[in-house]
Amino acid sequence: MIIRFFRQYIPGSVLLLLMLEVLLFSGSVYVGAILRSAGSEYPSVAFFWHFVPKALLFAATMSMSLMLFRLYDYWQWSGGIQYMLPRLGAALTMGFVAMTLIFYLFPDTFMGRGVFAIAYLVSALLVTLLRLIVFRWANLEGLKRRVLVLGTGSRAARIGAMFESGTVSHRLKVVGYLPLNGTHHFVDRSVILSDKGRLGEIARQRNVREIVIAIRDRRGGLPLAELLECRLMGIRITELSAFFERETGQLPVESLNAGWIIHAEGFENGIARDISKRIFDLCASGLLLVVSFPVMLVAALLIFLESGAPVLYRQERVGQDGCVFTIYKFRSMRLDAEKAGKPQWAAANDDRITRVGKVLRKLRIDELPQIFNVFRGDMSFVGPRPERPFFVEKLASEITYYKYRHSVKPGITGWAQVRYAYGASIEDSIEKLQYDLYYVKNHGLFLDLLIMFATVQVVLFGKGAR
Repeated sequence: MIIRFFRQYIPGSVLLLLMLEVLLFSGSVYVGAILRSAGSEYPSVAFFWHFVPKALLFAATMSMSLMLFRLYDYWQWSGGIQYMLPRLGAALTMGFVAMTLIFYLFPDTFMGRGVFAIAYLVSALLVTLLRLIVFRWANLEGLKRRVLVLGTGSRAARIGAMFESGTVSHRLKVVGYLPLNGTHHFVDRSVILSDKGRLGEIARQRNVREIVIAIRDRRGGLPLAELLECRLMGIRITELSAFFERETGQLPVESLNAGWIIHAEGFENGIARDISKRIFDLCASGLLLVVSFPVMLVAALLIFLESGAPVLYRQERVGQDGCVFTIYKFRSMRLDAEKAGKPQWAAANDDRITRVGKVLRKLRIDELPQIFNVFRGDMSFVGPRPERPFFVEKLASEITYYKYRHSVKPGITGWAQVRYAYGASIEDSIEKLQYDLYYVKNHGLFLDLLIMFATVQVVLFGKGAR
């Protein structure tokens, strides 16, 4: 089951897991309190209410630690138990340290060493057991949503590639691909269905819960009456673009068309949205400026000591509606990084990057001066990353819909930055554009908050830095 919340698709299994773990963390505090009070009078109502704030604080802190280690990211579950257990151990350790720090800074929150020790050990054991059960349960074939794909062309093949990557295989199962008027098959013949008869009967026999339409040319090619029959049977009918949007957080360029964009929900901008976005930008960037100012001073000093002035790097970038502005970053490359005069993407192990620059890029500290771009209004805190005019012109000529990423302000961080590695080729740019288009379609305060939280995760694990 998928729940849509503020235009974001959240698997019901993830919400259920989060709620169960919050209950376990909270309940463990009471287990600790009761065990520590053994032999005394049976806990009273006053006893219960006394530990409510402490239990909620413990549950919130521990759950937040699990979130920071991406243990609620359903697209990460494909890594299996061997991926989950080390991160769970690290997250629980981080939660213990965080709670200890909170007790030191706010003594009134302290629940007692004995209560805390028992609560931590009990919750760690129960959450680990719960996770092992959930991962075993998530791989049961009978609990997966059974999907039938209409079409066997290149669009249908993308679904197969998505399942091979393992990102959705724990939640969905493709029962097969049904050819419709097509002669060229881009999927393996072993998964092409030879079933004959009405679509509703085929779906019933194979216990299908969702049909994905993956046909390019639909003029007279879709069995509309049969699809309507399936819909009335309770089977979900999903366009390919909507399917990828829901399952991957992308809008695949090759499956988009002008008609779908015109009629699809989202792609909204307005005065109210602009005002709320601006207030959010000023508050978020102001807070970040206060927190990061000492870090920026140290970074500037290290850059100067290693390679001299200038410390800041100024560069033209393309912003909202194609307007060009000057972006500010800490310089992380040599002064002669583009001595040939031609712009070029940063590459893996790029020898132009200085020693200090490698650290700054890994921790994303080089991006911090862009806070001043946010204050000026050139950028937003969250949005598609701004590109240089040279690359924009090149990419717009080769990639359909590329210019639509400029319908919103660019950002310091963005959906593509937290979901995909650093882009350094046309192929990478297409992949990142598909995430950017998702943001353009669904942007809002809730998604901005999700991206900010995910940015902390990216900095924590160094994903995508180059």
